[in-house]
Amino acid sequence: MVLKNLLRRLDLTTLHLFLAVHEEGTLTRAAEREAIAVSAASKRLLELEQAVGATLFQRTARGMTLTPAGETLLHHARRVLRDIESIGIELAGHASGVRGYVRMMANLSAIVEFLPEDLRAFQHDNERVKLDLEERPSGGVVEAIADSLADIGICSGDTDTRDLHVAHYRRDALVVVMRDDDPLAVREHVMFADTLDSDHVGLHAASTINMRIHLAAREAGRSLRLRIHVPGFDAVCRMVQAGMGVGVVPRKVYQLMGRPLGLTAATLGDDWAQRDLILVVRDVDALSPVSRLLYDHLRLAEAAEAAESPVSPTP
Repeated sequence: MVLKNLLRRLDLTTLHLFLAVHEEGTLTRAAEREAIAVSAASKRLLELEQAVGATLFQRTARGMTLTPAGETLLHHARRVLRDIESIGIELAGHASGVRGYVRMMANLSAIVEFLPEDLRAFQHDNERVKLDLEERPSGGVVEAIADSLADIGICSGDTDTRDLHVAHYRRDALVVVMRDDDPLAVREHVMFADTLDSDHVGLHAASTINMRIHLAAREAGRSLRLRIHVPGFDAVCRMVQAGMGVGVVPRKVYQLMGRPLGLTAATLGDDWAQRDLILVVRDVDALSPVSRLLYDHLRLAEAAEAAESPVSPTP
């Protein structure tokens, strides 16, 4: 009986309203956002709670916050609304000749280093597949996949992936980029501790690289002399070029961005500087046929590249 009542109340308008109340914090603002009278919004929310058989929000003087039951419904509501959006996009795509739609989330390293060529190769054989790629820090990628906000994610291998399905994607190495007049520029290999007498240009605080170099400094019993945070690898290289300090970036980023700016690089000898990038999905068997096609392509991309070019690049 509870299930039957719930199915009657779970229309899209009510789900949008529920999500709006969570995001806005008050019923009044949520009703304004969804263009519904406050009285009608209140009635819808009350009927939803009755159908669920549980209170979804704690009402306080400061606003409305989710109860544990509300948190559960939020997870499923986001997934339902996202699936409805995907249906609309895919059906619209079929009308215009698109054969499928895949939404991806990836960290900055994957997007800059490997995905341009890997996705180009995929679309060469699948021109009618539409891809949507969004950049997020590795932890955000995992969260998005867990919440069904994307089909395929790529993140750093040392990220907590919860209970998601994981597969190897790529392997990269971190290097220290610097001007050619830096004292370390004469060395091909350095340990991270060797860089701690220098100022550092760091990526944004949520990046895996930023968190890892802070941890490495603490493990060395030193403080990281972080001079500035910047949003991307191109900005790291430009700041290093301008004399703001040294920076830690993936080797391929140096080759693409640092070397053209006249910078030099030294490979980091620390174990943590050899990194894995991994694919994360909720359930491989539940992927749509076109998402599974892309997943398998990315899973095999490193081996395919190695077969074509067996010699690894150097800084």
